[in-house]
Amino acid sequence: PLRPAAPPQPSVAADGLLHDDTPRFVPPAGDRATQLQALRCFIGDCQRCPALVRNRTTIVFGCGNPHAEIMFVGEAPGADEDVQGLPFVGRAGQLLTNIIEKGMHLRRDDVYIANILKCRPPNNREPQPSEVANCTPFLHEQLAIVKPRVIVALGTYAARYLTGSNVPISKLRGTFHQYRGIPVMPTFHPAYLLRNYSPENRRMVWEDMKKVLEYVRG
Repeated sequence: PLRPAAPPQPSVAADGLLHDDTPRFVPPAGDRATQLQALRCFIGDCQRCPALVRNRTTIVFGCGNPHAEIMFVGEAPGADEDVQGLPFVGRAGQLLTNIIEKGMHLRRDDVYIANILKCRPPNNREPQPSEVANCTPFLHEQLAIVKPRVIVALGTYAARYLTGSNVPISKLRGTFHQYRGIPVMPTFHPAYLLRNYSPENRRMVWEDMKKVLEYVRG
């Protein structure tokens, strides 16, 4: 079985960004599960972002169906995710599972779930630009391998990154946008729903998910 390899030795500039001579991932021959596993091995014990390396317990790569039509993308791992090494496994993750299984009538294993950052930021702060620049190539590879038909952007930060807009998520949600040629549906983060668990907010998330389902089934 493949195991996380020794990390490539990246060249990091003074601003924290990678140099162009940093080793790049080349997907191996094989099915999508094999390619995702190879990508995880390529990431290894990533040392690209010193603040994240000092703070994290483990790298949270992503999980789910390598052939998923729907890919959920959040901002970064939280405390529970950092311990377990899996995305969306805390209280917010349990709510996301309910949205997928009870609302969309899918299995969690039917979709793919990942984050923009693979490591938990200190004190759950927002990702820094250099961290995003270092980590999003891995997200791009996940997208290229899984080839989802639609992305669900969970929360303000993911929505802003994947749509390129600073418009409030209350204005972004409900409408498809595009990221690297893939339709993106922004919606409220499950953690936001836990803090603001109102019938109106639940209705809006359900409307967003109905549009996602209609798109993949249409």
